Amino acid sequence: MRALNSVRQSAPQLQGLVPYDPKYLPARAYLSANENPRDVETEIRQKIISAIRKVPLNRYPDPLANDLRDMIAEANGLDRDQVLLGNGGDELLFNIALAWGGPGRKFLNLPPTFSVYAANARLTGTEVIDVPRLADYSIDEETVLERVGQGDIDYVIVASPNNPTGKLANEEFLAKLLDATDALVLVDEAYFEFSRTTMRPYLAMHKNLLILRTFSKAFSLAGVRMGYILGNAEVIREFLKVRQPYSVDAVSQAIAREVFSERQKFEHGIMAIISERDRLFEELGKVPGITVYPSDSNYILFKLEGADKVWEALYARGILVRDFSHAPMLENCLRVSVGTEEENDEFLAALREIVANK
Repeated sequence: MRALNSVRQSAPQLQGLVPYDPKYLPARAYLSANENPRDVETEIRQKIISAIRKVPLNRYPDPLANDLRDMIAEANGLDRDQVLLGNGGDELLFNIALAWGGPGRKFLNLPPTFSVYAANARLTGTEVIDVPRLADYSIDEETVLERVGQGDIDYVIVASPNNPTGKLANEEFLAKLLDATDALVLVDEAYFEFSRTTMRPYLAMHKNLLILRTFSKAFSLAGVRMGYILGNAEVIREFLKVRQPYSVDAVSQAIAREVFSERQKFEHGIMAIISERDRLFEELGKVPGITVYPSDSNYILFKLEGADKVWEALYARGILVRDFSHAPMLENCLRVSVGTEEENDEFLAALREIVANK
């Protein structure tokens, strides 16, 4: 019998879906992925190495990373069952679509924002309801509240600060949103160490509030993949039903425990990034033809004519920033992560030269 050289078509929800592409390219200055520009310091790295040596690699990890759950719970004044770890924030973002989305259910999205939110909804057959942001990229608060008031939204994701536009959501608005709906409201606080603002105090009052955080940004562990959510214990139990078993490996757990126990040592670096962010914002505003958007995070969005050509010219000089120039509602925009002082100076000098020679 002759074997058929063919394959059945993939699931219908994949049709037309564009894979997430972080545009990871080799460069000298990586200013595209909102990473901490400084690696984990030597003293903490030595503690990590010592901890990893003790990990039995032939055994499955604690499936729920309970030691780390306890550490995070204690730091946030919560109980263990209000915390859940994931393989980066990305796993947890997919899990909210699995647990609260699906056919016949609706997700409220606030574009432009992290594109993975809508992609996860579409993968799970969830209808995406968009309420676009205003011209300055602030949330159209009145329209959002009016839309959730219709009572058919199952979950909402609000990035605060928003990626890639940079600003925090208004705390008063988020409180009104939580009161206006029984939809699960995920506030993505991946960058809260830089914004210095959190919705954590509202957890006790709002069963429908879920907070997402990560080790990838402020704590220099983008390569380790560790994220977590804080929420009501009943909500966390629903996530347990959809998560992958053993999704957080034993080595990552050991690394994250050491880093979290030493998190105060990252504070100086975080404050340096905030200071550099403010300087970068000021200097970008002086470049002719550039519109720069205020940021509460460790990146800055800016707009200029011919942004795609500017991106190419920067990359030709070994400087990688994020190109959003052809993304809906972000036309002619680029996003630069806050690097070290030297990286930021190199970026600014290159950008000034490129703009002057356009």
